[in-house]
Amino acid sequence: MDILYLMIVCSVSLAAIFLVVFIVYAKKGQFEDDESPAVRILFDDEIKEKDETGDKNKDEKEIGENNKN
Repeated sequence: MDILYLMIVCSVSLAAIFLVVFIVYAKKGQFEDDESPAVRILFDDEIKEKDETGDKNKDEKEIGENNKN
């Protein structure tokens, strides 16, 4: 019977930890935009076609978010 009490305490503690982690990440905005990443892939080809037919005088080196100088 003692193991039952221990299991209840452990499961409630684990559930409380998961709840706290969820609340912290929800406040940081982790779950704000859940639709656009799924839809963005559908329009990816259209964006590339617009870029290719756009301004030809741009530098060949593109500066993105990950490789800014």
